[in-house]
Amino acid sequence: MKKKLAAFLLISGFYSAQVFTKADTLKGSNTNYRNFWDVKKYEISVEPKFEDQSVSGSNKITFEITKNVTNPVFQIDLQQPMTYHIVDSDEKLCSSKRDGDFIFIETNRSYKKGEIHHFTVQFSGKPTVAKNAPWDGGWVFKKDKNGNPWMSVAQEGIGASVWLPIKDIWSDEPDNGMIMKIITPKDLVGIANGRLIDEAFIKDKKIYTWEVKNPINAYSIVPNVGKYVNFKETYEGEKGPLDLDYWVLDYNLEKAKKQFQQVKPMIKAFEYWFGPYPFYEDSYKLVESPYLGMEHQSSVAYGNNFENGYLGRDLSGTGVGLNWDFIIIHESGHEWFANNITANDQADMWIHESFTNYSETLFTENYMDKNSAEKYVIGIRNNIENKSPIIGKYGVRNEGSGDMYYKGSNMIHTIRQIINNDEKFRQILRGLNKEFYHKTVTTKQIENYISEKSGIDFSTVFDQYLRTIQIPTLEYSQTGKIFKYRYANGVKNLKLPIRINGNQEISPTEKWQTATLSSEQPVQFDANYYIFYSEK
Repeated sequence: MKKKLAAFLLISGFYSAQVFTKADTLKGSNTNYRNFWDVKKYEISVEPKFEDQSVSGSNKITFEITKNVTNPVFQIDLQQPMTYHIVDSDEKLCSSKRDGDFIFIETNRSYKKGEIHHFTVQFSGKPTVAKNAPWDGGWVFKKDKNGNPWMSVAQEGIGASVWLPIKDIWSDEPDNGMIMKIITPKDLVGIANGRLIDEAFIKDKKIYTWEVKNPINAYSIVPNVGKYVNFKETYEGEKGPLDLDYWVLDYNLEKAKKQFQQVKPMIKAFEYWFGPYPFYEDSYKLVESPYLGMEHQSSVAYGNNFENGYLGRDLSGTGVGLNWDFIIIHESGHEWFANNITANDQADMWIHESFTNYSETLFTENYMDKNSAEKYVIGIRNNIENKSPIIGKYGVRNEGSGDMYYKGSNMIHTIRQIINNDEKFRQILRGLNKEFYHKTVTTKQIENYISEKSGIDFSTVFDQYLRTIQIPTLEYSQTGKIFKYRYANGVKNLKLPIRINGNQEISPTEKWQTATLSSEQPVQFDANYYIFYSEK
């Protein structure tokens, strides 16, 4: 999700000085309370109540034991002030205890690798309410313009455990998906991820049951309740017919039918660059939300006022971004990078945001033309701060700097220039989504894949842009046809070749080198490389 950049950087810019606690480690690490069991499925029931801003329900957690273990303690995450009660289990449980935002379930038996078990946890309470969703986390209880309740939750940073008892770590997704039952007043509609498989009435309430067949990251598990209406389309995609499902507030139906015409060209562009949409079984869905947007898997949250740009403005400052709806394009790009390929650790969140930010450029190239795409990606550099590294601190749910958006995108664009073969570059992007299909990954896995498939060692390029705040500067001088150059502000042994005067390639190092130009005309640099130039 696009952050409110200034505030985000103010927080993340000081990450290296933060003091992390035991609770941070319990939230962000695969501890001994987590590393012996793998979630297979969540079966959730949830009833949000607008009147008192409360949420209640249950979660049946089915899991597999991944190694032999005796008397283990299971950690379930549930943030205060939410309360819990274990109501069903096939386990012999000794006890459970609460410690802050964590539930520890003690057992009294030996487990063997491969065993399948479950427990069901009821939950209730008044969860954290977001003050400015989606930039801060929590539930949203609003009224639409006709006075009807409108409820959802934004939880990428804070975690799904803000309301739901869950194994709240990015590296463990439920392999067999989930079921979510949403209980609503009879005049409202409940929408979740995946496909609607059942509707039922119980007295003055309605129950909407949704099913996700694919693995799903925890922060994508989101219920929405409001006065929704629905319309549908079908897109003939790479894997056959893809159901496009749209849910908007009743009075916005006609606006949505017009604005959402951008969905088909978006799917076309992203399938071209990234490969088939990763969740055909669960459909593609846009759901109008009471906040700007978020990449909820197969249920993209949309709140961009049915207008182009980012709330009507162009983040690149070039005018190019006003030709399409930022939230439709950006949040849908996350279906490939964040939802299909998910970072193991929030420190590697650049995998989500850098590639998805660059998806805006790739969409523009298909939807408009390559010149417009290059103009756009170069324009967004004005948003880069370079105050702290893109990669955060591992094991404590710490995100790196907001430069993971615009700087990360320009790093990928620079890598594309070095590869200098758009078809090979496209096949690398498609290959990433095939190789890591429905998987969680590390930065090193992504780095190594790109280097291997391109045949170019990009390790120092990744070090430069992900792990430092320095931007390589080409220092140069020209006398007639003699061109002298070197890199300043580069990591040790930086390998970042560039082309000058259109097609002459040079490989600068920290030492001065000399090249002979074809003419005495002033050297021409390619703005597509994200480097600085300084004449000496």
